[in-house]
Amino acid sequence: MITLTHVYWLAGLCFAIYAVLTLCDTAQKRRWSSGAFWALLALSMLAGDYLGDVGNGLLVVALVAIAGFGGLTRGEKSADDAAAETAFRQGEAARNGNRLFLLALVIPATALIGTFLFKRIPHLVDPGQVTLIALAAGVLAALAIGYVWLRPPPLVPLQQGRRLMDAVGWAAVLPQMLASLGAVFALAGVGNAVGSLLSMVIPDGSLVGAVIAYGVGMALFTMAMGNAFAAFPVMLSAVALPILIHQHHGNPAIVAAVGMLAGFCGTLMTPMAANFNIVPAALLELDNRNGVVRAQIGTALPLLAVNIALIYWLAFP
Repeated sequence: MITLTHVYWLAGLCFAIYAVLTLCDTAQKRRWSSGAFWALLALSMLAGDYLGDVGNGLLVVALVAIAGFGGLTRGEKSADDAAAETAFRQGEAARNGNRLFLLALVIPATALIGTFLFKRIPHLVDPGQVTLIALAAGVLAALAIGYVWLRPPPLVPLQQGRRLMDAVGWAAVLPQMLASLGAVFALAGVGNAVGSLLSMVIPDGSLVGAVIAYGVGMALFTMAMGNAFAAFPVMLSAVALPILIHQHHGNPAIVAAVGMLAGFCGTLMTPMAANFNIVPAALLELDNRNGVVRAQIGTALPLLAVNIALIYWLAFP
């Protein structure tokens, strides 16, 4: 049976290749520390189950130390190499045109089809991880089609993947760390502490006040933690479960789903969501690294208000 472990092995193999390519790149100023970062990330995905809590904790500390002390750098190409690569890309773009976007569509299409198909084939994939496994299958399918169609040199996709990860940098591990932080907060009882504080602000028995506190709280915690998945356990135990669901008998599915959307509004407004907001600014080489965040605030605030209204109108009989 294909499980999530196999998806982690696939990701770990990619990062291991990136580490090797980085170590072999003599033009990269800090190739040893950068290579070590990707190697440690690969190790966490390939053997994290066998390292134990202490081993994984030390691995995370090492990743933070390398990133914190500026150990991650990009490989620098000569002007001639950069010009040759640009000319090659422009030539391929002119030859294939918008058909190149078909490769990008292969991934979501395979994920969608696989999500429904795998459920009909018993014992093939873990039923609890069908979507993620189908997404990984989509990546492999797009890679195979790209090789057959475009016929690039064997290492080009891997080199370009490594180039992208160099641009992303430490933000590549941010989603996993922030999701883990949310679980730690939940176990530490942060949600109960936040609930006690909010109980002094929310008028007694006020459904409107509780809904607003939940929606705004999801957005604010997401802004602070950079990830709605990290904020959700805190606000669920603080407001959603004890007040909206138990006290006011709200629909749990609507409260949880739309609450997550409220949290995603916070994602649009924070540089802590580096993989969404800072990385695009770096890839697009914007002068203002917070330019993406500023452009999204005008959309995020009205969306937050709409999501709060939807919780109030739809979740309660």
